[in-house]
Amino acid sequence: MAVALESTAGSPFRAAAQTALRKLVTAMRSSDAAAAEALAARVHLIGGRDTSAPVAALISDALATGRVLRITYQDRDGIATSREVEPLGYVGSASHWYLIGWCRLRDGIRAFRTDRITSSTVLAQTPAPRILEPADVQVPLGDLRQLNWL
Repeated sequence: MAVALESTAGSPFRAAAQTALRKLVTAMRSSDAAAAEALAARVHLIGGRDTSAPVAALISDALATGRVLRITYQDRDGIATSREVEPLGYVGSASHWYLIGWCRLRDGIRAFRTDRITSSTVLAQTPAPRILEPADVQVPLGDLRQLNWL
């Protein structure tokens, strides 16, 4: 679990994963926890820690609750725009996480690199659910695959 947790650095799921690991360790018998700690001391990872900006909890919460976000987004040219976004999901890669949402300004599905969202506010609005199909997401870096759940 601790090794898997390392892969969540910078992702929208980091805080929940850390909480799950703490709960797991708390529920373990003390001898099992000691064995797990000893094993963890023998596991080493190559390279530095992920330094990508973590996804703000506010953004993760908006997706989980289905609320509209008002964001300030800075594009790759440094131009900032204010947008209202209906969060639909995430796309993650080794280097960046993207919030996929219905952009009310552009009247369509857009991907927002989470480290370029400079401010966010969750609005009280809960729009009608939209279905996000893999074909709706244009990913130039490779094939899009859905998270394997159990």
